[in-house]
Amino acid sequence: MSLIPVTILTGFLGSGKTTLLKRILTEAHGQRIAVIENEFGEENIDNDILVADTEEQIIQMNNGCICCTIREDLRDTLSDLAKQKRAGTLTFDRVVIETTGVADPGPVAQTFFMDDEIAELYLLDAIVTLVDAKHGDKQLDERQEARRQVGFADQIFMSKTDLVSKEEADALSHRIKHMNPRAPQKRVHFGDVALKEVFDIKGFNLNAKLDIDPDFLKDDGHAHHHHEHGEHCDHDHEHGEHCNHPHHHVHDDDVKSFVYKSNRPFNPTKLEDFLGSMVQIYGPRMLRYKGVLNVTGMDKKVVFQGVHQLMGSDVGPKWAPGETKVSKMVFIGIDLPQDLFKAGLDQCLS
Repeated sequence: MSLIPVTILTGFLGSGKTTLLKRILTEAHGQRIAVIENEFGEENIDNDILVADTEEQIIQMNNGCICCTIREDLRDTLSDLAKQKRAGTLTFDRVVIETTGVADPGPVAQTFFMDDEIAELYLLDAIVTLVDAKHGDKQLDERQEARRQVGFADQIFMSKTDLVSKEEADALSHRIKHMNPRAPQKRVHFGDVALKEVFDIKGFNLNAKLDIDPDFLKDDGHAHHHHEHGEHCDHDHEHGEHCNHPHHHVHDDDVKSFVYKSNRPFNPTKLEDFLGSMVQIYGPRMLRYKGVLNVTGMDKKVVFQGVHQLMGSDVGPKWAPGETKVSKMVFIGIDLPQDLFKAGLDQCLS
């Protein structure tokens, strides 16, 4: 049996997860989707879509999708679904896990790497996060779970933009980009999203290209070790978080990102030791990190990525003839000591 792709759908309460999910489940796309729903609060797909009061854990829908509510451990539910798929009692092509609005998606993602049985059955494709344009700023200010949901995301959808001005939506988008520059953002209306923007994103695929918004790199020049500051800046910043540009408010979010680039190759032993020690110390605060590396003595790219303490690497494609061999890394985390990371990475260069 080939690996079953999984999408984690997350977002704060009221951000439109259920609307998006309802659209995915009721659309005639020919895919059979199993939805695993964390029961929490009023947001319950079953009530909305099925209007069925049933004790059954797994409900078949008329378009071939199935819906199950977690009344036990996620791992057990995944294991049970795979067993039924193998036995032929259930047919589905992929799984969507809708987390509760106040959930940190980290532990859900880790289930797919830490548990051997689950890793042999399922392939985590991406974490998709919805942000409510109307309440997003306040939620990001007040709730770390909301900031983590943005930090973990591979794709971000901003909902309810019709309830705010374009300037407000732009300011929120700018803020989110500084928290997570590797996740593309899209503004959506009532869950109106093409399936290809939700599924098969390959956010956890080591060899998927390193998506860092090119405008983010241009934005304040913080991919470089030195840059010019505009007249509106407090000078001492790397990240625009204290930068009083007229186009956005000052938000000192604890979830921040930084990019490291170098044209010099890495010494692989030094780099492994350094990253290993950083993950030991800061792993719980490292949400997502990913890089494409130029390593001494190798004609192929080395790709690495991680979630919290779990880090993996793989040999990627060859550097193309004439391609500039540049290492690019992005780190997204909670109050990570950027200067320490950058100085340590500098020490790992050949």
